Amino acid sequence: MALLDYRLDENVAVMTWHNGENRFNPDFLTAILTAMDEIEARTEATVLVVESAHEKIWSNGLDLAWLLPTMEAGEETVYKAFFHQLNEFLRRLMTSPLLTVAAITGHAAAGGAIAACAFDFRFMRTGRGYFFFPEVDLGMPFLPGMVALLRDIIPPLDFREMSLTAKRMTAEQGVASGIMLGAYNIDELTDQAIAWGKAHSKSRKIVGVMKSMLYARILQIMETEDAQRIEAGRLEA
Repeated sequence: MALLDYRLDENVAVMTWHNGENRFNPDFLTAILTAMDEIEARTEATVLVVESAHEKIWSNGLDLAWLLPTMEAGEETVYKAFFHQLNEFLRRLMTSPLLTVAAITGHAAAGGAIAACAFDFRFMRTGRGYFFFPEVDLGMPFLPGMVALLRDIIPPLDFREMSLTAKRMTAEQGVASGIMLGAYNIDELTDQAIAWGKAHSKSRKIVGVMKSMLYARILQIMETEDAQRIEAGRLEA
C-alpha cells in the first residue's frame, strides 16, 4: 500500500496518511513533500486537509525504531539529513500557498504534535486521542525553531506544562486553549474540516504572501539556529 494518497473535493485537497502510526522517516517525509508538490502544481486546490487512516493515531512523531539505531551507529550524514528534511517539511507547511488544516484523527504525539502546529489550523477528534509532547521523557529536546513554532500556537502556561511534564491534552481542552478550531466525533471530523476549507477558499498568491510574513521569525530561526544545531549534532539531552 502507498504511504499516502490524496483526493480533491472541490477546492480542498484531502491527503490521507497510510503509514501505520505515521512516524516520520526519510521515505515518509519524501512521500509527503512529493504529494504537496503535486497538489500545488497539478491542481487548483486552495486548501489542504490531512487526515490519518489509522483508527487511533494521527502521527506518533519520529520513527525512533529507525532513527536511534542510525544515530547510535554514528551515521551522521544520514541522521543530519533527516533532521534537515524534517525542518523542510515544517517549513513547507508554513510557506505553502494553500491553507493547511490538520484533521487530527487520533493521537498527535511528539513530532506528530509539532507537525500539527505547523499547519495553519487544526481540528481534532473527540473521545480518543491526545495531543502531547513526550520529548522530556525521550531525552530529545526541541530544536529552537520548534520552540518558536509551538510558542506561536500554544498559550504560554499550557506550553510550559506540556513541554516540561508531557501533560496530555484532549480535543476539548485544545479548543478551550485556542489550539484547535473544533472538536468532533471521528465520523464528522474530516467532513467538518473539508466544509471549513470550502468556506475559506482564498487566493494562493495572497495566502503565500501573508504566510511568509506571519511565520517569518520562525522560518528564520529554522534556517539559522536549527541548521547550526543539526550540523553540530546537538540533538539529544
